[in-house]
Amino acid sequence: MKNLLSLASMSGAEMRDIVNYSHHVKKHRKDTSMKVLEGQTWAMIFSKASTRTRVSFEVGLRELGANVIFLAAGDMQLGRGEPIKDTARVLGRLVHGAIIRTFAQSDVEDFAKYSCIPTINALTDEEHPCQILADIFTFEELRGPITGKKVTFVGDGDCNVPRSWIFAAAKLGFELNIAAPEGFQPPQSLIDQAMKDSVPGAAIRCTPNLQDAVRGVDMIYTDVWISMGKEEEAKHRLQSLQGYQINRQTVSLASPEALVMHCLPAYRGKEITDEIMEANAECIFREAENRLHVQKSILLRLAKD
Repeated sequence: MKNLLSLASMSGAEMRDIVNYSHHVKKHRKDTSMKVLEGQTWAMIFSKASTRTRVSFEVGLRELGANVIFLAAGDMQLGRGEPIKDTARVLGRLVHGAIIRTFAQSDVEDFAKYSCIPTINALTDEEHPCQILADIFTFEELRGPITGKKVTFVGDGDCNVPRSWIFAAAKLGFELNIAAPEGFQPPQSLIDQAMKDSVPGAAIRCTPNLQDAVRGVDMIYTDVWISMGKEEEAKHRLQSLQGYQINRQTVSLASPEALVMHCLPAYRGKEITDEIMEANAECIFREAENRLHVQKSILLRLAKD
């Protein structure tokens, strides 16, 4: 594995390898022998605002011995229209790896192609692979293997998070329900693409029926209703998604042992109530912490290969 650009392009074995190794990475966080990136400099190129992703990657890189350069889009010629492939050709000669958080998935893929250095997708409009790997690690840390389990995503089912969940479900063999109104469900072509490479036990179902989607499941998951770049649609989104909230009634329909998860930031009173957020805070903020350990696992895998 030379890059981590999407879950769509990863195999189930690669996902499993990263998640499994994250247990070791977390347990041995203070192990100085893991400084495999000593002497390297990595660039973090962020066109979108970030708290958890930026901090977890910066801390992870430093704990592995690397120097870090943070580059916001406005600090670079990218912000003035330089093609991503030209930026990539320059940085590929200067740094040892790159972590990119941007809008277009094609920008991450083009950067990897033209830079010829290890490249990690830290979020695009199409996928959020590091987040979902950390979510799976968190689930397994608390409930055991996710294979054969039932997961329900509630809310905007066509944003980057559920899109990545679709490929994870297909390749790791669990059931994924997406509870979303018409117009907020992923295209069938995307589901068909994922299921072409599916393993036994994988199933993906989209439904506007929230109650049916959460009944008896092992995890309920949500994300913000208004993703970055969708601010102009705020009024329409709030009206359309207001019935797709994780609240006391929603949780009561799931398995008694079900985990409630949120990739954060959370807008309490919209996609999740304050009551449910607080009741599940230990899990949700463990999930945030686990971004560090999983991303270090990814970096170590790229260094190994």
